[in-house]
Amino acid sequence: MANFSSDENLQAVMHYQNGSESMKSIAKSLGLHHTVLLHWIRQYEHHGEEVFKKSYTPYSVQDKLDVLHYIKEHGTSIRETAAVFNIASHSTILSW
Repeated sequence: MANFSSDENLQAVMHYQNGSESMKSIAKSLGLHHTVLLHWIRQYEHHGEEVFKKSYTPYSVQDKLDVLHYIKEHGTSIRETAAVFNIASHSTILSW
């Protein structure tokens, strides 16, 4: 999968939000699996445009515990939780 710039991520989300094309169609045109685009959309809904600004985030033990506790308490999926906590990849949570 190719890396996308912050602007490209935002444009893809805005394209979907405009409602003229399906998520799967947009994802296919970008060479993405539709779940990747869905993750971008969820991140945007929770955090706005700032979510696409790239940065490395070290997670403390307490951060990890807070995320895992949130999953347990709210019954959210790994992907949804990653969006809520602005974690770039749900697989990060899986490794905890």
